Amino acid sequence: MGTWDIGHFDSDSAADFSGGLDDAAPGEREALLRSALRCAVRAEEFLDSDEAVEAVAAAALVAAQCPGGAAVTSAYGPKEPLPPLAVELRPLAVAALDRVVAQESELAELWDETESGPAWREGIRALREVLAVASPADAPVAGS
Repeated sequence: MGTWDIGHFDSDSAADFSGGLDDAAPGEREALLRSALRCAVRAEEFLDSDEAVEAVAAAALVAAQCPGGAAVTSAYGPKEPLPPLAVELRPLAVAALDRVVAQESELAELWDETESGPAWREGIRALREVLAVASPADAPVAGS
C-alpha cells in the first residue's frame, strides 16, 4: 500500500497527488481536486485504493478551507498554496468520502485488515463531518 501512517497524506499515492498539485498551474489546482473527488464518486464497481487515497487527500484540502477545518500541515501535503475553493466542492467531497469507506472500496478493505483500521475510519469520519457541516444545505453534489 506504500503507507506509513493513518494521516490523509501518509502514503506514496497521497504524496504523489500533492506533488502533482504543486506542479500544476495555480488556476488548474481546483480542477485536479474536483477530478480526484469525481473519480471516487463515479466509480461504478470496486474503487481502486490509489483513487481512494487521492480522493481523501483532495477532501482534506477542501476541508482545510471550511470553518472548523484543520490546516494541512503534513510534510507530504502540497507545498504550494491553493486558491480559495468553490463551496460546491464540499458536498462532492462528502460523497467521495462516503464512497471511500463503502463496502466496494479497496482502501477501506485494506485498512479494515489492519489494527489501525478503526483509527483510519475515525479520521475519515471527522473529515466528513467538517465538510458536511460546511456544505450548503441545498447544494447538489456537483459533477457526480
